[in-house]
Order: sequence, then structure tokens, then C-alpha cells
Amino acid sequence: MTPVRPKLDITGLVLAGGRGSRMGGLDKGLQDFGGEPLALRALQRLAPQVHHVMLSANRNLLSYEFFGAPVVTDAQPDHPGPLAGFLAGLQHCETPCLLTVPCDAPNFPLDLAQRLAEAMNAQGADIAMASAPEPQADGSWPVRMQPVFCLLRSTLQASLAAFLQAGGRKVSARTAQHAMAVVPFDRPGDAPDAFFNANTLAELHAMAPSR
Repeated sequence: MTPVRPKLDITGLVLAGGRGSRMGGLDKGLQDFGGEPLALRALQRLAPQVHHVMLSANRNLLSYEFFGAPVVTDAQPDHPGPLAGFLAGLQHCETPCLLTVPCDAPNFPLDLAQRLAEAMNAQGADIAMASAPEPQADGSWPVRMQPVFCLLRSTLQASLAAFLQAGGRKVSARTAQHAMAVVPFDRPGDAPDAFFNANTLAELHAMAPSR
């Protein structure tokens, strides 16, 4: 397979199309974090890593368009989770690969695209997915998959559309159908909270921006 070069071959997609049900229905991507909307911070953090960026949203579209990136919307009327955002991104992706990140994890790594692409190239995979330590109640930090931090080849568009049409919704069930590289972000120097996400306003207010 032709090697994937992040700044030439990857389009980045910020996922901000969720219902925000655990935030009382608020549009999560527009919530303030360190003086700027979550989705804007994600775009600014992702843009230097890839060739092009887009944003997936399903409401307040004028607000999202103001951020300066193309906005894509779900084709499915019920907005059935992040895979619908994946598909919307793939339908507008003009590069060999698409990298998805959620808007509610504002401190994701600045070398995310590079490390996922390296693993995809090394393993000849169709998908590369991040994994990272997550704290547990017993004090342990097992490494867990981070399904929405996902680099996938644009050739997967048709099979993803078929999966959604058949009622599939889980990212992990979808990605398990293809050759996948799992990339642990647990090296010395990796921030242990890089993939923390905010599901509630309390969790968002407890987070601090990282560089």
C-alpha cells in the first residue's frame, strides 16, 4: 500500500454532531473551554497535523461555519451516533484517509495523526485507532481503546454505509470488520489525560487546557 503522509493524505474531521444528552441537550461543541468553543479548539489542534479539516455538526450550523472549516451533516435523520459522522466525513473526504476526533476531548495529542499514520503504514492496516490509559475506581490505569480517535481509509465509505443501513451503530463493532492497528499512547512523556472527554458541564469545568 502507498504510505500515508499526514499532511498530504489525511483530512481531519471534528465530531460535534451529538445530541449532548448528558449536558442537558446543550450543543457540546459550542461550550466554552479556556475562552473558546470546544469544537474550535479541536479544529485548531488538529489542523497543523493534517492536510485539511472539516467539522461534523447537525444543529447551529451557522455558528459552526463561523469557525472557518467546511461543515458536514449526517445523512441519517435520527443522527445515530459517531459512525454517522464518520460517514458524512467520508462522503466529503478528498484525501486517501480520514482522521476523526471528538470535540469533547480538547487535549488530544499533537502527534495523533503522525503516530496513527505510522502504525497504519507499518501494519498495512485499513484503520488505526488510538488506545490510552484510563483511571479506574481501584486506582489502576488500564489501556483502553479510544474508538472515536480513528484513522480510516476513504475506501471504507461504501462498507460503512452498508453497516449503518443494516442498523449497526457501535464503532468497535464496525472497526472489528477490518484490518486495524491499535496505537497505545502510553509512552514516557505522553499526557495521561490526553484523551479525557467531558460528558457533563461539571467534567468540562474540571478540565484544564494543555499545550
